Amino acid sequence: MWDYTDKVLDHFKNPRNVGKIENPDGVGHVGALACGDALTLMFKLNSEGRIDDVKFQTFGCASAIAASSALTEMIKGLTPDEALKISNKEIADYLGGLPDQKMHCSVMGQEALEAAVHNYRTGETSSFTESEDPVICHCFDVHESEIVRVINDNKLTTVEQVTNFSKAGGACGNCIGDIQKILDRIIAENSPPAAVAERPMTQLQKIRKIEEIVDNEIRPALQRDGGDIELIDVRGDDVIVAMRGACIGCASASITLSTLVEAKLREFVSPALRVLAED
Repeated sequence: MWDYTDKVLDHFKNPRNVGKIENPDGVGHVGALACGDALTLMFKLNSEGRIDDVKFQTFGCASAIAASSALTEMIKGLTPDEALKISNKEIADYLGGLPDQKMHCSVMGQEALEAAVHNYRTGETSSFTESEDPVICHCFDVHESEIVRVINDNKLTTVEQVTNFSKAGGACGNCIGDIQKILDRIIAENSPPAAVAERPMTQLQKIRKIEEIVDNEIRPALQRDGGDIELIDVRGDDVIVAMRGACIGCASASITLSTLVEAKLREFVSPALRVLAED
């Protein structure tokens, strides 16, 4: 027994807006009886171009009936463009959630709405989801574009999830390999490029960078108080410096080396650097 929410059961037992509309402005058909699920959705617009009446007829399980009923309630008063922004996830959320294995029912509602809006705009009566792209699942007549869409829209990562959202692969299983290939391709396309490891600086590059930071970041700060600094040598990660000006003999010179000089060089050049005073 499926774990249905109270709202799913309510829309299943007391479906809203079941029936037909005479001379609808838009009508969409998705699914097929042979595949176990079929839905027809139709709507009528008012003088302001908003959905004034909407009806549905469906053949399917409790989730299919509930999702169709919920969708009709959700789109009342919306323009077709506004209605198209409703995702299958929002349909499921409106019902308090659907079992994972029944998420395809919310997708069917979304596709029926798109087919109806397509019919309203173009006059075409064929299903909007039918296309020239390859059929991946012949048992349920699921095209590649439908699989790509549910993967992208719902951020799916496994074949089992794709089956839950589209029914593809849910019968004979011969298409599971093809579904996995599509899934792998989309995951690869959506993955951020691998970070290119930066080459470590050469010793010459390190010395030039240290000179730049000393001249532009450290020396001006010391000179404001009458002090100065001279870069003596760079030995590996050891930076040898000499304090000049007012910094000579200053009781705070050692603190300045660590809190200013070494801190700046570690921030802008390398955290491995160590600053030493000239002997």
